[in-house]
Amino acid sequence: MYRRVRRASVFAAVAALAAFTPALGYAAPVPFLVAAGVFLLGIRDGEWFEVLALPGDREEDRLYGVGAFALALAGLAAVATVPPVPLPAGAFVAAALAVGGGRLGRELVRTRSEDEFRLVAAYLVAGGVAAVAGQVASGAIAILLGGGSPASPDASTAAGASVPGFLPAGGFDALVGSLPAFAFLGAVAVLTAALVRSLVYARDAHITVVIVALVAWGFTALDPTVTAVGVVAALAVTAGLGYVSYALGAASVPGMLTGVLLSLLTVVLGGVAWFLTLMAFYAVGGLASKYRFDEKADRGVAQENQGARGTGNVLANSAVALVALLGYAAAPHVGVPESVFRLAFAGAVATAMADTLSSEIGGLFDAPRLITTLRPVEPGTDGAVTWQGEVAGLAGAALVALLAAPPLPVGDPVVAGGPLLGGGVIVLAGVGGMTVDSVLGALIEGERVGNQTVNFLATLSGAALAVGVGVVVG
Repeated sequence: MYRRVRRASVFAAVAALAAFTPALGYAAPVPFLVAAGVFLLGIRDGEWFEVLALPGDREEDRLYGVGAFALALAGLAAVATVPPVPLPAGAFVAAALAVGGGRLGRELVRTRSEDEFRLVAAYLVAGGVAAVAGQVASGAIAILLGGGSPASPDASTAAGASVPGFLPAGGFDALVGSLPAFAFLGAVAVLTAALVRSLVYARDAHITVVIVALVAWGFTALDPTVTAVGVVAALAVTAGLGYVSYALGAASVPGMLTGVLLSLLTVVLGGVAWFLTLMAFYAVGGLASKYRFDEKADRGVAQENQGARGTGNVLANSAVALVALLGYAAAPHVGVPESVFRLAFAGAVATAMADTLSSEIGGLFDAPRLITTLRPVEPGTDGAVTWQGEVAGLAGAALVALLAAPPLPVGDPVVAGGPLLGGGVIVLAGVGGMTVDSVLGALIEGERVGNQTVNFLATLSGAALAVGVGVVVG
């Protein structure tokens, strides 16, 4: 058991080298290349080989696991120090430490417990703290050296203290002022790392760290303003809601991680109204899935996995909303009215809410009819609807409109009528998207096209309908 801890400690130590990127400049990849050479060529047997070897390494007599991790970091270090568009140092450091620190935290807890939730929590806490500490250390080194990365001297002066992923200008006061941004980027990095690890790359740390670095890079480009109170509140609320969803069985561990990451991004990039809208869908949708679950199971219409929604389900219903959220954050840079993305977000969430309620509530009633022919069909048939389900879906879309429409100002360039007209557009989009879901279910859902694909297409249609109608009536 403690061999795992020693192995994870080496991964964390290699990752910690990323903090010295400002001091090394163009030579930043060198320590990682040296480490990779030692692991891949120097250690071929003995005690340390046994400590560091993953199952596949023993078959090849090479430490491919930790060696590939060091090589991946060497590649990222090169990208972080080569102009003209380098990977921001903070994004590189956050990614490296989130993966290395998270791995160590998980293995430390594993010595006492095999409970998956505790292991994931340890990964998140240790990786998040390490990611923030690494960014602080990297920034301090840059300041001591005269400010900014030697390879990208303009990066620190071009970015304000609120911008995550860049080394701060202005001395240690600016470094302290950047802590909220560091915390946000660290949280995004470790949540992404935990999610990627839980889904596909449990042992492939080299692939995970590259994915996390690219994600972190993307968020530095959005230039969000993050306050201390905002990031603390966002982390506390999203973590609490994530735990509740897992404890109530409304989400699996990967589903919980996905929901927490999307929620954190929503509250920081979108604001309170966006966050409440998304939370309403998660909360009401989760409760609807659990409502009279045994009865729905007997009728063959219950959610799989005892109603616990996984990553695929969460993303199928939230991917379009996430794209709209990122578009909203990028709106100042692309010259598109913010209300376009606000309507797209609301239309997608309204569709997801309406579809979920129509399925979960409507499935409890007899005499469903196929939406394309209106002929009676068996409960659980793809594309089957009941009038009770349609009413429930309408109510769900109205709830989303109630939460999402108030921020739309009168005289908006897209929806000039303000909240009242905007609310009507959102309800229409939600009901329209729900109908598209049912039609697609009746026509194409089956062996080749699954429910998650249909859900994604439905939310996409709801978003498009909201924007289209908004432009026409505006």
